[in-house]
Amino acid sequence: MTDDEESHREANDSLASMGRFRYAVCDVFTDVPLTGNQVAVFTDAREIPERQLQDLARELKFSETVFVYPPAADGHVMIRIFTPAQELPFAGHPILGTAFVLGGPLQLAEIRLETGAGVVPVRLEREGPRIVYGAMRQPPTTWELFDRRDELIALLGAEATDLPIELYRQGPGHVLVELASADAVAALLPEFGALARLLAEGVDCFARDGRRWKSRVFVPGVGVDEDPATGSAAGPLAIHLARHGRTAFGEEIEIAQGAEIGRPSTLYATAHSAEDVEVGGSAVIVARGEFQV
Repeated sequence: MTDDEESHREANDSLASMGRFRYAVCDVFTDVPLTGNQVAVFTDAREIPERQLQDLARELKFSETVFVYPPAADGHVMIRIFTPAQELPFAGHPILGTAFVLGGPLQLAEIRLETGAGVVPVRLEREGPRIVYGAMRQPPTTWELFDRRDELIALLGAEATDLPIELYRQGPGHVLVELASADAVAALLPEFGALARLLAEGVDCFARDGRRWKSRVFVPGVGVDEDPATGSAAGPLAIHLARHGRTAFGEEIEIAQGAEIGRPSTLYATAHSAEDVEVGGSAVIVARGEFQV
């Protein structure tokens, strides 16, 4: 055997020993491809080594990456969610994206996803065979007054309203800060290093914009400077607004997010009560591929 033939054989043997892990890419909280918030969904993660889960999420560099497993309890599947830096028990857009990716082949009106925060049901609406909308019942949320208000406001370089600044925890935590106008939200230029040093959680800066609410969410502490669409902040925002009289419980709010980073997104959230919140939107599958590692 020549040296070239030996090299070719070794290359083929190496490829044969690699795992082939298929995934879909879904743009979430949008019905327009290449907008919204991206998520990669590995639809069968059983053969992916544990040590490679975080590596794959880091390689993709999306806000979150999802790995799907057989159910362990009463869900249809179990999922694990990773940012480029860490695993999360719950996050909104990965759950909605996974529901769109799996809900079509399974032909379900509701898909139940087991997460680190419990089972999350996602109701799916169709026009013909196509899923056009999904709405998730989110896990319970806790909140507390944020005790470093002045430091945060100084760092943001913006003027907050009289609405209390509170930290909500629903999987990842988000500090909710109301600003005076949508223009003030759009003008924010955070220094992400300083923001990551101040708090490990994210910060959601928002303001009323006509009939909608404009939002920008910064989460540099988990490797995401600005998130295009944040389901785990949308539910708490609906609760926050209703608790403090900006809206009413049972009123659906529309949230616009992501325009400043070229990924416009639309989220809908309804706080039926402080313990019962639903977040929904559209999604579109834009790519499929596989890793060989």
